[in-house]
Amino acid sequence: MGRGVLDLGSGARGRLMGDQEESGRPRRPGEKAPKQKSSQPAPRPPRQGPTNEAQMAAAAALARLEQKQSRAWGPTSQDSIRNQVRKELQAEATVSGSPEAPGTNVVSEPREEGSAHLAVPGVYFTCPLTGATLRKDQRDARIKEAILSHFSTDPVAASIMKIHTFNKDRDRVKLGVDTIAKYLDNIHLHPEEEKYRKIKLQNKVFQERINCLEGTHEFFEAIGFQKVLLPIQDQEDPEEFYVLSETTLAQPQSLERHKEQLLAAEPVRAKLDRQRRVFQPSPLASQFELPGDFFNLTAEEIKREQRLRSDAVERLSVLRTKAMREKEEQRGLRKYTYTLLRVRLPDGCLLQGTFYARERLGAVYGFVREALQSDWLPFELLASGGQKLLEDENLALNECGLVPSALLTFSWDMAVLEDIKAAGVEPDAILKPELLSAIEKLS
Repeated sequence: MGRGVLDLGSGARGRLMGDQEESGRPRRPGEKAPKQKSSQPAPRPPRQGPTNEAQMAAAAALARLEQKQSRAWGPTSQDSIRNQVRKELQAEATVSGSPEAPGTNVVSEPREEGSAHLAVPGVYFTCPLTGATLRKDQRDARIKEAILSHFSTDPVAASIMKIHTFNKDRDRVKLGVDTIAKYLDNIHLHPEEEKYRKIKLQNKVFQERINCLEGTHEFFEAIGFQKVLLPIQDQEDPEEFYVLSETTLAQPQSLERHKEQLLAAEPVRAKLDRQRRVFQPSPLASQFELPGDFFNLTAEEIKREQRLRSDAVERLSVLRTKAMREKEEQRGLRKYTYTLLRVRLPDGCLLQGTFYARERLGAVYGFVREALQSDWLPFELLASGGQKLLEDENLALNECGLVPSALLTFSWDMAVLEDIKAAGVEPDAILKPELLSAIEKLS
């Protein structure tokens, strides 16, 4: 018996039929009156299957029960949620019949780094201080090493980088930096007053706002302060102070310059390596074998997923339209930090690069423009399905559905191209020669 048909069993059906005959219900036109029961037990009627009406009623009841249970519970884990979303996307891709419909780029399960068929070996970064290429798990430690090594050449700049980079609480950093700036402003405005040239290290404000930050002591010493033990009136033991040297006091412009550098500085962050590659035309352009770096979440991202989990289960328990599911997908259920993009050029060649999922479309246009021989010619980028991606739109890549990978199509601005051809000039080769010389075969 197929799913959704309720099998009542012969005994239950017999009792049910007997109960109906004894219930005293009105007879239908032409229906004979029921016979009186004899004293002898009647022979058990032969087993009969449920009528069509009974089967339909049972199936409807079972369907309502299953639907109610599904709404009440929904997926109970993040994995089941993702599996359900994946099944829905695959089903929609099958219906559309197009492997390159929007949001249906062929992305295989993440593979281990070093696999021969990975589209990119991993996510890498460039240290802005040394130019070294760093793995994802190396970037913080290697940047700290580079900052510390910078003390030997420029201690002021190194201490400023340490303050902004080693301390993760940005609010606390701002409070400390503003307090240091206030100290330096007082010296600049009142150079003749000795009290402003001394900073008591055990002062409550200094302890709460400055002493707690890494790099602040190195900064004071680098700009000309010296630690000195000074006597305190009505106190037996001396206390430690930072005292500005006479040499530095004679150059007030240097203090002002260092203060501006401190206020304007930002944390030193590794720059995402685009890992630009150029491939020959290939039918595999829309297939991506991505490493685990594109899927692994940071500790902060995991906490965010946990906060969204209860809300996600509640949302999935409600009957939603396809548009609602897609909108929710963007907001919480399928978060990626990085995305791998390929741009198919008019000659079929493929330009590939790695981006943050939150980067704007303008970053992709800039990446493509840097690779063009005629970088002054206007062009357009189209998503799968022909959707035009406008450079001046302030949209992130994940908001456009271009995660964790996507294949885009490059197109020259046709009006400009026609004007060039009308002038009897042929456009140059699309990509720069140095990129074409390193073209690879996509496998």
